[in-house]
Formats: sequence, structure tokens, C-alpha cells
Amino acid sequence: MYVARKTKTKQTKSSMNKLEIKGDWNITKGKLKQKWAKLTDDDLQYAEGKQEELLGRIQKRTGETREAIEKAVKEASSSFCK
Repeated sequence: MYVARKTKTKQTKSSMNKLEIKGDWNITKGKLKQKWAKLTDDDLQYAEGKQEELLGRIQKRTGETREAIEKAVKEASSSFCK
């Protein structure tokens, strides 16, 4: 039962990431490039359902923690959703 609950939480978090990334991806990309100049257009290629891959590419390029990247993506995408 504990494992099922943990899996459900992970699925919910993944769903939240999908919602956070939706919107004007070009604006979000620009803000992420401002934050991490090392990022290229190839690093920031986003395909629906491939959020994990995107976060992994950014993490590999920047050396930042996954939490820091998720926070940056959330902040970059939320600033135009208000």
C-alpha cells in the first residue's frame, strides 16, 4: 500500500509538470536561456510527454539539481500565466 501511494504521488507530480510546461514554450525557453546561457535550442527541444527527457538534458548541460531545474521551469512559465 505504501508503494502504491508513493507511485500515485509521483504520477500526480508528473501531471503537474505537464501543466506547468504548457503555455507559451518559446517564452519559457527564452527565460531558461537567460538563466543558463549554456543551453542550446537542441537542449530545449520539448515534445509532449517527454518532460523527464527535457529535465535530464537541462540537468546534464547545467549541472544543476533536478529540483533547481523544476523550480526554474515553473518560475519561467508562471510569470506569463498570471
